[in-house]
Amino acid sequence: MEISQCISAVARPIHDFGDEFMSDGATAGIGLRAGFAPGRGFYCRGRFGVLGEAPTAVVQAVQGFLGPRLVTRGWLAGQPVMPAQEAAACYAQAVREWGRAHIPADADVEHFNHLARQLIDAADADALPLFAGWRTQPCPDDDPAGAAMQRIHVLREHRGACHLAAVRMCGLNAQAAMVINLGVEQAAHYGWQDPQPVDTARIPRLQRAERITDEMQMPLYAHLTNRQRTEFARLIDELTAR
Repeated sequence: MEISQCISAVARPIHDFGDEFMSDGATAGIGLRAGFAPGRGFYCRGRFGVLGEAPTAVVQAVQGFLGPRLVTRGWLAGQPVMPAQEAAACYAQAVREWGRAHIPADADVEHFNHLARQLIDAADADALPLFAGWRTQPCPDDDPAGAAMQRIHVLREHRGACHLAAVRMCGLNAQAAMVINLGVEQAAHYGWQDPQPVDTARIPRLQRAERITDEMQMPLYAHLTNRQRTEFARLIDELTAR
């Protein structure tokens, strides 16, 4: 399988499977049991905790696509509960627990882990801080399904960071990209205050950003052979089958 075909095949399933984890009430429940109040505290403190004790403005700049108010409230709400790195470890545990519950039992997680580890370890993390942070999180070998889900999450962070850079390169800010992609109502749901419709003439900029995102990911998937890319796309289908 060619690199571009592999990216087209795996990008959406990785993104959507990660979204399912993030929006699942069971994930929020893990945060509640860990001491986080209802809301975005566990999500923000856990997902962005790999950045360390960063100021909220830095966290906002790194993650990009969520509105500043949502990120600020979530990050600050989580601070009294536990240190950033501890919260990241707790969030990683939630990622693995969700994977054990949702990855099909007959999926070849061992082969997936072999290929995904190869990709993640060899990746260039320059200008991709969330990906770099998540790559440093321990990923236990004695929990194959959990490790597979954690690696799906890390690969999702890789594409997300590439996409944020591509969006800015194309002359859009993150809010405009969210409005074009999801609409005004959903952009507000994701924390943007009073988002406004975007001029339709700017829509091609987001389409160009998608193409650039793919281009930025090409060196990542170049670490696999054509045959391995075919296997990787098949394995992603297996793991994310619902």
